[in-house]
Amino acid sequence: MLKVLIKKQFSEIFRAYFYDAKKNRLRSKGAIAAWFIFFTFVLVGVAGGMFTVLSLSLCGPLTGAGVGWLYFLLMSGVAILLGAFGSVFNTYSGLYLSKDNDLLLSLPIPVKTVIAARLTGVYLMGALYSAVVMLPTLIVYWAVGGLGVSRVVCGLLLFLIVTVLVLLLSCLLGWGAARLSLKLRHKSFTTVLLALLFICAYYFFYFKANLLIRDLIQNAVVYGARIKGASYVLYLFGRIGEGDWLAVLVFAAVSALLFFLIWTGLRRSFLKIVTSGGTVSKVRYTEKAVRPRSAFAALLGKELGRFTASPNYMLNCGLGILMLPVCGVLLLVRGEAVCAVLNRVFGSAADIAMVLLCAVLCLISSMNDMAAPSVSLEGKCLWIPQSLPLHPKTVLRVKAAMQLLLSGLPMLFAAACAAAVVPAALPVKLLLFLTPLLFTVYFTLFNAAIGVKMPILNWTNELAPIKQSGGVLIAIFSNWFLCMAFGGLYLLFGRAMGAAAYLLIWCVLFAAAGLLLLRWLDTRGAALFAAL
Repeated sequence: MLKVLIKKQFSEIFRAYFYDAKKNRLRSKGAIAAWFIFFTFVLVGVAGGMFTVLSLSLCGPLTGAGVGWLYFLLMSGVAILLGAFGSVFNTYSGLYLSKDNDLLLSLPIPVKTVIAARLTGVYLMGALYSAVVMLPTLIVYWAVGGLGVSRVVCGLLLFLIVTVLVLLLSCLLGWGAARLSLKLRHKSFTTVLLALLFICAYYFFYFKANLLIRDLIQNAVVYGARIKGASYVLYLFGRIGEGDWLAVLVFAAVSALLFFLIWTGLRRSFLKIVTSGGTVSKVRYTEKAVRPRSAFAALLGKELGRFTASPNYMLNCGLGILMLPVCGVLLLVRGEAVCAVLNRVFGSAADIAMVLLCAVLCLISSMNDMAAPSVSLEGKCLWIPQSLPLHPKTVLRVKAAMQLLLSGLPMLFAAACAAAVVPAALPVKLLLFLTPLLFTVYFTLFNAAIGVKMPILNWTNELAPIKQSGGVLIAIFSNWFLCMAFGGLYLLFGRAMGAAAYLLIWCVLFAAAGLLLLRWLDTRGAALFAAL
């Protein structure tokens, strides 16, 4: 039974490789093989290659300075972080709050067998992520320092110890996430906030990595002495990779104890967590007068509710909502310096700063594509808006209005900030303010048209229409090329006519394209929507 449950766990983890959620059917054997080859390429070729380069840059200087233990300490720390955070969501959904908890607990299967199967899945996934770091770490060290029985055996034992630590952290973080999710009232916004914080932290450390590595190599002996004096345990942990058998015995015993504590804690808390339904607040009914709303406002509220209820929808289709105000604030703080640099590079007479700023704002606005998957997200419930006593064009206009509302207001602020800091004549400032707004209107209607023209309605996972839809890809990439052309054509041909005339031409083009798309939505698009 344990073997069957472990197989089920991995089938759920790699479900996307076996099952096409967009087409609601199993993939062919060739497609499954291609997906696993792609997964191996990304994991081994891309991620493994990246950590191999990192190992090569650290191993030689640190071992040459006599602090090889610091090399293993740093790389093991990276492996633990990658393994823990890489498998924490699998722990959260696969170990604690799996959707089949009720089904498994109703079967004549011992609870400890269920725990063992899920714990095995968590351990193996954490070990897989950790191996991406640890295997290049060990291979590079053996290649630089030479092979030896103690080095090879202790290195492999270090990898096993790292996997146990990853399991401990994954279980603790997954337990915390599970407990927190049962008490949160606004889970979608919390998920989006945590994802954005993680992205910001990732890029911060990514851009600081070269400076940190350079400083570490130059002061390796000093940092090594400080770590050894302040925390001898960390020094002992790093010594495992160098073949210190005493360190191996100490941490092997600690790892065994930690594993026992994990097992004991899970057996005691597992049933309580998986059978918990979360906190339910008591609400006392109070009679209130309901304010009537128009059909348009009611449908708009429904679209906004769907958007704010889905973290995937918000993160993948609404990142520009935050980026535009941030860009506006940065322009207020550093806008004059940016314009000065652009004018020095291209010449102040070209007014290139205004055009490029306008192109950047349009590019950021194209990150908001909520209307593109909105028709597809109706899925099997498409009959509901089709059966309402409304003209189909009203439904499509509501879907476009949702994106226009969420994109237009941030763009209004960002465009006003850009117009305020650009040193230009008043007509150019007005055009710089107007052009991104007209692009936002055009892009919104373009997304709505693509959404009704290329819908996906038989999906089983909302990520299929949000991320894997051909219409969404066309909507995003075609307008990215349009934004690049907007800035590039000015450099090639537009300088002769000046920024004011150039922006005016694009304003006319965006306005005309928007009117044509609106006309198409009201006629041909409405007919297509009614026939879906």
